Amino acid sequence: MQSKLTLRMEEELIRKAKRFSRRSGKSVSRLVAEYFLALDTPPPDETAQITPKVAALKGILKGIDVREEDYHHHLEERHL
Repeated sequence: MQSKLTLRMEEELIRKAKRFSRRSGKSVSRLVAEYFLALDTPPPDETAQITPKVAALKGILKGIDVREEDYHHHLEERHL
């Protein structure tokens, strides 16, 4: 059985929700319902999502100073 729910929020947030609704092809009600359903879903078991190869890399850079700029430099060198 469906029931009506009234939400109060800032007008700008409502505009953004409606814009997202149009882009996604889902009603605002459906988006809110999916969000509420997600709140009731238990978080996934982290170890179940990590492949053995990725698990083997976990913690490999501990104590090493690696910055985001280093990663960008690596990408530039690799793809240019």
